[in-house]
Amino acid sequence: MPWFVKLEEGVVDRSRFDTHLHAHLAWIQRLEQLGHRPSTGYWGERKGMNRAGAGGMLLFVARDRAEAEAIVLGDPLIQTGCVRWVLHEWRIVAGELRGDGPPTGPGAESTTGGATCGPEP
Repeated sequence: MPWFVKLEEGVVDRSRFDTHLHAHLAWIQRLEQLGHRPSTGYWGERKGMNRAGAGGMLLFVARDRAEAEAIVLGDPLIQTGCVRWVLHEWRIVAGELRGDGPPTGPGAESTTGGATCGPEP
C-alpha cells in the first residue's frame, strides 16, 4: 500500500483545539487497529505551515488516494474545523519506515498524485 502524509496547521485557539484532542488520539488508535500504520506528531517549534500557530503531520498507509482522503476526513480535528490540511502521496526513495516500506515491484506504484487542500474553516 502507498504511504500518504497529511500536513496540518491549527487555525483555532489552543483551548478549542484541546477539546477535540482526545477524540483525535482515539481516531489515531483506530487507524492503527485497522492496519494503516499511523505515525503522527507536532512540530517541535510549534509553528504551523505558514510559521504561525501550531502544526503537525500524520504519516499512514492506504490502498489508494480515495481511501487516504476518506481517512483524513474522519479526523475529529478536521471535522470540527480546528485545522487546515494538505494531503500528499509519499513515495519512499531511500531508507525504510518502521522496518519496511510499501510494496515494490511491477504494479505496486500508485497512479495518484498531487495535493488536496482541506476546506478553510
